[in-house]
Amino acid sequence: MPLYTRVERTRLQAISDLCYCNPFLPERIDYERKILGRDFTETDAVWSMRADQSVERQNIPAIMVKVEELADATVERLKSGIALLEGEQTLYEDLIFYLLYHRYHEDFQKALLARDAGEPETRVVFFTRLKKDADFYLNRLGQPARFSLEHLFSGLFQLRRAFHYIFSCIVGGAMSAARLRAAIWQSIFTHDMRRHWRVFYDRMGDITTLIIGATGTGKELVARAIGLSRFIPFDAKSQRFVEDYSTSFHPLNISSLSPTLIESELFGHRRGSFTGAIEDRVGWLEQCRPLGSVFLDEVGELDSLIQVKLLRVLQYRTFQRLGETAERDFSGKVIAATNRDLAREMQQGRFREDFYYRLCADIIHTPTLQEQLFESPVELQNIVRFIASNIAGDAAEELTTDVLSWIAKELGRDYGWPGNFRELEQCVRNMLVRREYRPAGRRVGTTHERLGIEMTRGDLTAEEILQRYCTLVYAKTGTYEEAARRLNLDRRTVKAKIDEELLKELAAGKAS
Repeated sequence: MPLYTRVERTRLQAISDLCYCNPFLPERIDYERKILGRDFTETDAVWSMRADQSVERQNIPAIMVKVEELADATVERLKSGIALLEGEQTLYEDLIFYLLYHRYHEDFQKALLARDAGEPETRVVFFTRLKKDADFYLNRLGQPARFSLEHLFSGLFQLRRAFHYIFSCIVGGAMSAARLRAAIWQSIFTHDMRRHWRVFYDRMGDITTLIIGATGTGKELVARAIGLSRFIPFDAKSQRFVEDYSTSFHPLNISSLSPTLIESELFGHRRGSFTGAIEDRVGWLEQCRPLGSVFLDEVGELDSLIQVKLLRVLQYRTFQRLGETAERDFSGKVIAATNRDLAREMQQGRFREDFYYRLCADIIHTPTLQEQLFESPVELQNIVRFIASNIAGDAAEELTTDVLSWIAKELGRDYGWPGNFRELEQCVRNMLVRREYRPAGRRVGTTHERLGIEMTRGDLTAEEILQRYCTLVYAKTGTYEEAARRLNLDRRTVKAKIDEELLKELAAGKAS
């Protein structure tokens, strides 16, 4: 007698696929639908942080009901002597993997938030409870589980950290933001998470990640999410992880330092190796533990000599302090970022090709705010509300309304946000303090520019084009008769097509 019915086995396979899929891609929805069938609740394809939305999704509690029912039924059938068929043990282990992850979701989250708040690291006492549950479900298998309980627990915590730092830091509901979150997930787990848990979970530090994007697009947030989400083994005896992930990320902004100071910060130095080196110094490469990460921001601005030295670090995993000849080992991960076009930098001889080809094993592109708003204009409201909720607390809705009204009136919906998310955040702060925001070097009154952009992008219907053009010509000529003559239209038609709000904008721009 088989342990599972055909329907149950199909559901088990969908749960297994859900365990290992990228949660920020639409494929997750397909697996949820297969698991729940008619009980599935339609949901957004993009899973993103919003100020007015909980992290929990409607389908997860319903899936957990079916997961627990199937897990309990399996235990009873195993007790009665029914054996697992080939391949069923792996599916059952994945079922328990999913069950434990969500059953202890809140415990993992509390541990994360405590470390984020700077609380000291403590023993992970809920491991005892999780072990009891794991033993209940897994001890009746005919052969050992694929992974030890410590490995499973480490994996669960890595998943929780990765989701937490990606979801809470990378905001935006446009597909470009969804693709960014999915790309970060792949940088942590690769595209094949099953293989990651078998082979690569402790080797991802060997792969350098390069983040490319304009200033203000959140490159350091991406780097932090990757650096704080590395696999860290758990020691069941001490009930502690072998390293504190919260102190494992070491950022260095290269553009703010001279070449000598960059070398000193990275490699360390020996006393007397240069003017001002009054004592020995341990650099970031030496401080970085094997499970840590060094983040090199603005790597495109590195001096060519330092590029050569870093190339050696990436190639041979060794370095020397300034003023020393002794080789030291580097075992951590390197994450780099730049806002420069490295292809052009290489063509012009400012960036070494051999260094680039050591950096480019894993490349992430961060989209601009303008790209996101072009895909989904409603995201402006969502992102402003999110920023306002962090800045203004209970007054967030009031501040959001003020900001959106100011942007619509003074900047226009097609404002390019050259400073990206950083600029938008400062816009919200300006509105909080002074109830106005004036971008540097930009004149007020961009109605004509906006009309041109709307025409070029094909955003307008034929009727809207006629209304805007009639209003524009009327504002320029000052009379319906002259506007009708230039447009070769009837005077009454011109008058009927005038957009009063647009006319006020044009008049205000002319007055300024």
